[in-house]
This record gives sequence, structure tokens and C-alpha cells, in this order.
Amino acid sequence: MSDPKDSTDELAGSEQPFVQHLMELRDRLLYGIVGLAICMALLAFWPGPSGLIDLIATPIRAHMPPGAKLIAVGVFSPFFVPIKVLAMAALLLSLPWWMYQIWAFVAPGLYSHEKRFAIPLIVLGSLLAYVGIAFVQLFVLDKMFGFIQQFTPASVAATPDIASYVEAILSLYLAFGLAFQVPIVVVLLVKTNMVTVQKLKEFRGYFIVVAFVIAAVVTPPDVISQLALAVPMCLLYEVGIWGAQWFIKNTAAPEAPAEDAPAK
Repeated sequence: MSDPKDSTDELAGSEQPFVQHLMELRDRLLYGIVGLAICMALLAFWPGPSGLIDLIATPIRAHMPPGAKLIAVGVFSPFFVPIKVLAMAALLLSLPWWMYQIWAFVAPGLYSHEKRFAIPLIVLGSLLAYVGIAFVQLFVLDKMFGFIQQFTPASVAATPDIASYVEAILSLYLAFGLAFQVPIVVVLLVKTNMVTVQKLKEFRGYFIVVAFVIAAVVTPPDVISQLALAVPMCLLYEVGIWGAQWFIKNTAAPEAPAEDAPAK
């Protein structure tokens, strides 16, 4: 007698050889790289590397003396720094395309209820990354540089090096972009049965301490940026708990049909 599960398993017969999986992964990586190259070409045309540098330098220039500019100490900094900024901006712009390629690679191995669970997380993860980076650009950098400039002696000209400035803000972009993924991590932990919602609620106090420790490690040594990272992480932790409850309720696997009772 055939197993009833064989007729209901929607993935039955969809297995592929390992080499075919590698070829599919290669194709998805190539598609992602092509998308990245297109984004780089578009950004190189407008606003251009110089325009991107001017954009990310806006927060610190607002707190510099009138007419002051960032300086390039390194011999090759005027060339390599704009290219680095252009590549990072292109990567951010192509993030949804990369997420789609990841989705297209793993989707054939997912059940329909798992797809309903994965798609919202992919979209939400991309949006949260953008929100985190925008939060840095529009709020954190301005407040942070304003705080730092208060301690600059009048006899010192604050003219930072463009290479060190770009490295610092890119690290902040990365830190906040990852930190804003807290709800996604929380939902995945609950969805994979690694932890329960009740345990997350009990861990709330410990997470606040962890959030402030992480903020102290990954941000510059100023109170503004540390609070700007730790407080949203704590709020997003609560959002993750709520989101985990919602996802569990709305993306549960359908119950398997009951097997026939054995004949007497």
C-alpha cells in the first residue's frame, strides 16, 4: 500500500543533482553581478562618484567651518575613495535584486507555506536595511558630528581625511543595517523552533544589556551614536516578538490528512 504522504508531498520528484545545484548557484551569482554592474553604471552616470561623495559628506560639512573641505591624504585617495563609495551605493541599490536571486535559488526547495513565510521576510529585511542606513545618514551622523565638534578646540581646524571618513560612515551603515535586522532574526529563531516567544519575553532584560554592549563596541565613543543604535535595537526586538507571533499564526504548515484507521 502506498504511503499517503507520497500523494500530498508537493516537493516529491523535484530533487536535482548536486552539480545542477552548483550550476544554478553560479547562474544566480552571475545575474546578481550583472545587476550590480548595471547599478554602478547608472550611478556613475548620475549623480556620479563626486555627487555621491558630496551626498555622504553633507552631515559632517554642516559642522565644519564655512568654506572648509575634506582632505585627501593618500596619494590614490581621490581615485579609490569615490570608486569605493560608488560600489557600495550600487550594492545598496541592487539589494532587492540580490535578494530576489537568493529567493529564486531556494524557492524550488520550499513548500507553499514556507514560501508564504519567506517572501515577506525578504521584503521586510531589505526595507529594514534601507531604513537603518537612512537613519544613519539623516539623523545619527548629524547629531554625532555636532556632539564631537563641541569638544574641538578653537585652535584646531577640523578637516578630516576623506578616506577615514568614508570608512567610518560605511562601518556605521553596515552596523545599523545589520542591527535593524533584529525582527527578522527573532522571527527566524521562533519559526525554526530554536526558542519560544515566551522565552524571548523573559530574555527582554538581558537583550537590553546586550544591545547597549553591541552599540558601545561597534559605534564611535560618543553617547549619541550609542543610544541611536541601542534604543532602536530594543524597540525592534519588541517588534520581532510581535512579528513572530503573527508569522506563526499565519504561516503554519497545513495539517496532514489523517491516515485511514486500520481494519479490524
